[in-house]
Amino acid sequence: QMTSKFDMNPGEKQAEIYTYEAPWLIYACNWSVRNDKKLRLGIGSFLEEYENKVEIVTLDEETGKFLNDTDLRFDHPYPCTKLMFVPDKECQHEDLMATTGDFLRIWKINEDVGGTAKEKANEKEEERENDDGNNNISNNNNKRNLKKGGGGGRDTNTEKPSTSGQQEKQRQQNASNKQQEDGKIELRALLANNKNSEFCAPLTSFDWNETNVNRVGTSSIDTTCTVWDIERECVDTQLIAHDKEVHDIAWGGPDVFASASADGSVRVFDLRDKDHSTIIYENPEIGVPLLRLGWNKQDPRYMATFGMDSKVVAIIDIRFPTLPVAELKRHASSVNTLAWAPHSSCHICSAGDDAQALIWDLSAINQLSEGGLDPVLAYEAGAEINQLQWSATQPDWIAIAFSQSLQILRV
Repeated sequence: QMTSKFDMNPGEKQAEIYTYEAPWLIYACNWSVRNDKKLRLGIGSFLEEYENKVEIVTLDEETGKFLNDTDLRFDHPYPCTKLMFVPDKECQHEDLMATTGDFLRIWKINEDVGGTAKEKANEKEEERENDDGNNNISNNNNKRNLKKGGGGGRDTNTEKPSTSGQQEKQRQQNASNKQQEDGKIELRALLANNKNSEFCAPLTSFDWNETNVNRVGTSSIDTTCTVWDIERECVDTQLIAHDKEVHDIAWGGPDVFASASADGSVRVFDLRDKDHSTIIYENPEIGVPLLRLGWNKQDPRYMATFGMDSKVVAIIDIRFPTLPVAELKRHASSVNTLAWAPHSSCHICSAGDDAQALIWDLSAINQLSEGGLDPVLAYEAGAEINQLQWSATQPDWIAIAFSQSLQILRV
């Protein structure tokens, strides 16, 4: 029985919504985790070309505006399929961010060098007033071509063979050095495990281990999951995880991770017993890929996943594999993304092509009526929602990305 830890009813309070308009379609987005950078987010572009962008923005609560420092913007090869900040609430490690696409890259952020974003924003206020045309680029031409599988990087990556890991590393380092002479972000590591191969298999997703922050797990279209030691910059373990492309990966503890695949299964792996994996769910629609996977951090017995072009989110209890304990069926079209509440074992948010972000309370999961569960909160965005993230440091904030907009909502 899941128990509800908090009341989702916002009461009489005015809804708080802040929007940042990027000059491009946003695909990747995520919250910073550090306690000293609470309302900071990273966003990544989806441009159908080799050169893409990543930008770090921070909400200034006093003004209600997003601060964007041009030194916290950098080029990224291909769209990044996922972006994460180091899961380090207590600020004990360097300020790091990771991205996946053709490779796993670790970036070091030197944000407070040469003035904070807020100081720079004040200096640039006049300039911005003269030049506010840039952020309003019409998005009519940005036809949404996200292939539902590997996210932004997958379909573009297949068009261009990568250089080998070593060559790419050198090329990137040079480009990064040139770019970062003035910037505040440096490429700390480019991690490629096929150093001699002419092609790289694009990475669809990754997850950063919260218990051991030197451990990052990546999923790839080559059927493997790779666990990296980012401090030593080497592969810890690589497993052939599935029969087809792996679309997502999530840690459930220091040594345990799960993955979702185009073969329609969710499997759990334990690094202490690498020879075995457990299939805990198979898509009842035979042959339909599973796209995303969320592992409930507050109650690791539960996971959530959904299939390609599916309107339904399946909630899985890993003690009772194969059959979902609940199905969330209120989306009007395909689900694209989901996130468990970081502070409550029974709340989850899902979003998709119906432009809706729905928050569900699963505490009533055992007393479900025939019609199924209704969401406790619904938010309608301006377009199909590609990405959704729930802030681990500030659990009353959810970020969604749709079209060229990043919106953060206080729930």
